[in-house]
Amino acid sequence: MSGISKRFGATVALSEVSFSAAPGEVYALIGENGAGKSTLMKILSGAITADAGQIFLDGNVFQPKNPMEARLSGVVMIYQELSLAPHLSVEDNIMLGMEPTRLCLVRRGEVRKTVEKALAQLDHPEIRPGVKVSDLAVAAQQLVEIGRGLALGCRVLVLDEPTSSLTQKDIGKLFQIITELKNQGITILYISHFLEEVKQIADRFTVLRDGAVAGEGETESNSIEQMVHMMVGRQIEELYPRSSRTPGDTILQLNDLAGFNKLEQAGLTLRRGEVLGIAGLVGSGRTDLLRALFGLDRVKRGEIKVGAYLGPASPARRWMQSMGMLSEDRAGEGLAVAMSIADNLTLSKLKALVRPSQQDAVSRHWISELSIKCQGPGQKVADLSGGNQQKVALGRMLHHEVDVLLLDEPTRGIDVASKAQVYKLIDDLVSRPEKGRAAKAVLMVSSYLPELLGICDRIAVMCRGRLGEARPVAETNEHKLMLEATGQV
Repeated sequence: MSGISKRFGATVALSEVSFSAAPGEVYALIGENGAGKSTLMKILSGAITADAGQIFLDGNVFQPKNPMEARLSGVVMIYQELSLAPHLSVEDNIMLGMEPTRLCLVRRGEVRKTVEKALAQLDHPEIRPGVKVSDLAVAAQQLVEIGRGLALGCRVLVLDEPTSSLTQKDIGKLFQIITELKNQGITILYISHFLEEVKQIADRFTVLRDGAVAGEGETESNSIEQMVHMMVGRQIEELYPRSSRTPGDTILQLNDLAGFNKLEQAGLTLRRGEVLGIAGLVGSGRTDLLRALFGLDRVKRGEIKVGAYLGPASPARRWMQSMGMLSEDRAGEGLAVAMSIADNLTLSKLKALVRPSQQDAVSRHWISELSIKCQGPGQKVADLSGGNQQKVALGRMLHHEVDVLLLDEPTRGIDVASKAQVYKLIDDLVSRPEKGRAAKAVLMVSSYLPELLGICDRIAVMCRGRLGEARPVAETNEHKLMLEATGQV
């Protein structure tokens, strides 16, 4: 890609960006949210058109008019947000739009052979061709997306945050698949905020900052600290800030809680002025616990006490009881993506009469406070990058002034600089509350153990639907947490 530029109105998304990747190479694109990575790859995959610059594929000028034309040329992009048809089978999703036909009839036998060959490379026998996609876990759905790319026999495979919903075991298998594709001469363009993954799997990298190339090099000869410096243009002194915290009164208490899905048994005590982390593997019941607490899922038995309120309640009542939840599925249930930033920030706390000027002022306050990169309060949330969407979802809880924050994967899909900002925000909420206001309490689910150990005061591990005892972070480490999460202790 040579001299690629793109504007959206007055916003410069890309400015003369160039890079080249060879056959059989894993090339990483890294940068903060809104740096231009996804826009650059959308141009490559035919989703949008560049204003200037050229693309060359195998030395020939490449100008795809749409994603289907790019796919037929061997360029396949797998987006971070799933783009599957949940009501269709795995087989139908993998071959959608590419089905071989004869006399206008789909050749089912040929379709099944192609799909089975692609799934065999994934080594996940539970993902069967006839299974409906909606019946699969999020991690399995992500693998179906990858299987779709493999089935097409691609020459260039673009992976946008492919591990955001995968377990450590599945990440290892994905990296094996990437290595196999690399050995077959396929070019892999890898976008990720997990720089440890970039160091492990990529050969070279390019850093984008504010739509321009800020640096490039070989991953082996550049440290993570050097990459971060290129990304943000400054050193991040302290990724996990930890101010003096003084836990106060109990604000949330669970006793023998069980649900109707994966939640078998949970009990915990959360106090003001502390961050309690929930570790565990994907599918262990961590999200089910938060959903039961917030009233999204029914409770089979047990007791929930929020402040002075006892018993299960609806999400609307939980808001009234000063509890807010950040969903891991921000596009599906965490945000109203078709609405504006202003509407999303204020939806849960609207006055009887909404004054546009007041809503605008409040929205601009949180846009500034959280450094949300946008054109203004009126911009649609759907037009923001993933990290900035996450900030809007967090901003809504802060605007509502909740006392208990339930955070499900709060930094998923967020770049390093934004993560540091979220960590500082959490630390401020529990240790340095605003004048005249009590400290908040945070219950945080995360698949990334270093952030739990870095930001939390105590950590409890969920294994097969059962929540273990919460222990101070000083008494545990990644190894101990993983042993507990896999049921070894």
